[in-house]
Amino acid sequence: MEGSQALIQIKGLRDGLLVSLGDAEWSQARAALLEQIEAQQAFFRGARMALDVGNRIFHVNDLAELRDRLSEHGVTLWAVISESPTTEKTAQLLGLATRIAKPRPPEPAPILPQEVGEHMALWVARTLRSGTRLEVPGHVVIVGDVNPGAEVIAEGNIVVWGRVRGLVHAGAGGDEAAFVCGLDLSAAQVRIGRVAAFVEDGSASLRREGEIRPQKVIVKDGLLRFEAWQATLGKGE
Repeated sequence: MEGSQALIQIKGLRDGLLVSLGDAEWSQARAALLEQIEAQQAFFRGARMALDVGNRIFHVNDLAELRDRLSEHGVTLWAVISESPTTEKTAQLLGLATRIAKPRPPEPAPILPQEVGEHMALWVARTLRSGTRLEVPGHVVIVGDVNPGAEVIAEGNIVVWGRVRGLVHAGAGGDEAAFVCGLDLSAAQVRIGRVAAFVEDGSASLRREGEIRPQKVIVKDGLLRFEAWQATLGKGE
């Protein structure tokens, strides 16, 4: 068992198991894999396996034979990951996947609304990735980007020291005196109170081609207005 574990590495994935082969000859690695499966039949039976073979070159007969041997033990070979174009084509001919979704690093624990008071500002020092939703009962300052697919919803003001390409909703409780500031508001949807607009609708006049300009968004006469943020810096706003 110790010898077989030294030749292969097994990790759990969302879609099954990922088996990575070491630098040993294929015959040794193959024998080690089958030996470990036979020694832990209850663990492997019914498993879906992705096999990382590095730069080894496999032809159809090689992978077909391995797939059949694994199937005999109740293991389904569904993907082969390789640095070799020949092996990739072989895997595709057998209907096997050649890419797997790597698990993303876990997001920091979500911040619960009760942790931030009504008149406090929450400080978030990280980029918000797609799928992240941040809701705050007060103001929020983000040092990082708001990526497409991310949402920031605050009952107070929103200040982003970075690029905003997701959705930001200030004054979510209906306060149209709230504002949104960002170093670069591009391809973003901005809402203040009940008023909403895409950035392209109102900020084009503040940009030249290829230029990034910090902007502040407010509600005026029932519409979102885009202003140059630097014009208000240092004036207590």
